[in-house]
Amino acid sequence: MRRAIAAVAALVLTVVVAGAQPASAANLLTNAGFESGNLGGWSCSGGSVVTGPVHSGSYALAGNATASDTAQCTQTVTVVPNTAYTVSAWVRGNPVYLGITNGPSTWAGSTSYTQLTLSFTTAAGQTSAQLYLHGWYGTGTYNADDVALDGPGGSTPGTPATPGNPSVTAVTASSIALSWPAVSGVTGYRVYEGSSLRATVSGTSATVTGLGACETHSYTVAAYNTAGESARSAAATGTTSGCQQANLPRHALIGYLHASFANGSGYVRMADVPAAWDIVNLSFGEPTSVTSGDIRFTLCPVAECPNVESEADFIAAIRAKQAQGKKVLISIGGQNGQVQLTTTAARDKFVQSVSAIIDRYGLDGLDVDFEGHSLYLNAGDTDFRNPTTPVIVNLISALRTLKSRYGSRFILTMAPETFFVQVGYQFYGGAGGGDNRTGSYLPVIHALRDSLTVLQVQNYNSGPVMGLDNQYHNMGGADFPIAMGDMLRAGFPVASTGQTFPGLRDDQIAVGLPAAVSAGNGYLAPGTVQQAVNCLARNQNCGGYTLRGGASPALRGLMTWSVNWDRYYGWEFQNSHRPFLNGLP
Repeated sequence: MRRAIAAVAALVLTVVVAGAQPASAANLLTNAGFESGNLGGWSCSGGSVVTGPVHSGSYALAGNATASDTAQCTQTVTVVPNTAYTVSAWVRGNPVYLGITNGPSTWAGSTSYTQLTLSFTTAAGQTSAQLYLHGWYGTGTYNADDVALDGPGGSTPGTPATPGNPSVTAVTASSIALSWPAVSGVTGYRVYEGSSLRATVSGTSATVTGLGACETHSYTVAAYNTAGESARSAAATGTTSGCQQANLPRHALIGYLHASFANGSGYVRMADVPAAWDIVNLSFGEPTSVTSGDIRFTLCPVAECPNVESEADFIAAIRAKQAQGKKVLISIGGQNGQVQLTTTAARDKFVQSVSAIIDRYGLDGLDVDFEGHSLYLNAGDTDFRNPTTPVIVNLISALRTLKSRYGSRFILTMAPETFFVQVGYQFYGGAGGGDNRTGSYLPVIHALRDSLTVLQVQNYNSGPVMGLDNQYHNMGGADFPIAMGDMLRAGFPVASTGQTFPGLRDDQIAVGLPAAVSAGNGYLAPGTVQQAVNCLARNQNCGGYTLRGGASPALRGLMTWSVNWDRYYGWEFQNSHRPFLNGLP
């Protein structure tokens, strides 16, 4: 189930002072009534300045509280320790919150402007106070106007001005990079997390390292010189990469559903897909032409699928699956759906058309099933970390845009063939001397590794592939998915390029296999499948193979082509492997 976000987002006012003398009471906020016509002095998420409705003057703040954002704003002023302050704001919306972090708070819900007020006293030696003002998740637009923080301001003569709002420029699984506008007359800058100093730099950027994966941190910045330190900036918040999908089972059963064709196995209505399947990939969205980027999806025609449901029933069945915690994705490509994003126009059309499908059916994400000649590497494109081939670069950009558009709940999976991934250990397309498609998924996987939910390489329809033991492995036994899965977990040198593809987290890896003998070459009996998974997950019963990547206890699970073929063969895959997955640690 999706984690409820219980933390209240805050509109932060950070106040810092050292040895200042009290001044007369005044509203310490800049642009308190938003009369500049912009958000100058404020830092907002989901906020804008509007001309109505206003409480006074010509402008007011409008915060758009969405399902994932309470629309917070921030500003920084200076105050004096051991001093009383009053806070007020005129607000409308249902609800709107005003408060002081670790202090008093209040709220109101009204369709007309209502004034919220509170007071607080700074502690002895206190150098910061946090004021928050926000709506609530999914409640829509709220307004605020004529905000005030009244009391004596404080500063030390000669100290620098407060830095402008910092921003997060990059994240990894262990670091967050920040930058901020320059301030004149400074010796340097200090980056704080709460009251802890995390970095001191002379320039306008810093990288905080040594963080854990999937952690959220907030930082403020102060400028300093020989006279002292400025007030701290508004807070910038970032989350390190490496997050697991908390709303998926630890071990998932993933299947493709022939939604736009029957393929000899018969049509399965969405409502008839058993609850054993955790992720259902709708097959397929296909382009209007190879290079158009224009992806279309339609339900199977009645002539081919007499029992096809109406679109309304199809959508209703998707909603019912989602209510059970299942995820439904659109899968793009397949054997016949060649997609080459050779231009930025095709890239943009891909984003637009895929978004339209996701929105129309209310889907949870996207599965990239590019096969054939969709991906390739131009001669000389030998660094998977910095690809230059347009079809690669544009696909990476498109997927990043989709992930950004839909946020953290967006599920991104990929189902490449071994030719496009593990064969890169021996041959990499851009290095020349062979097929320019070998290993061509590697730059895409690497660029999206922090957004990738599941990589489910097809361990079927494959020729022999050399594993990390430098032996060729063939379909037909447990050693093939064992060796292929180990390469994904351990990582591997990329052909003769001198670079190494880093392994993925175990929760990002699923073993892809055909559901039945008619579904594809490489079918394995249930016992053989489970031997392979036990080896990968527990490092048990691995035969003669030694895992280079070690055990993967959080191995995401099993993917199969397809739900339809499994139904055709009496649900052998589902009935054998759902209980088995449930029994994994």
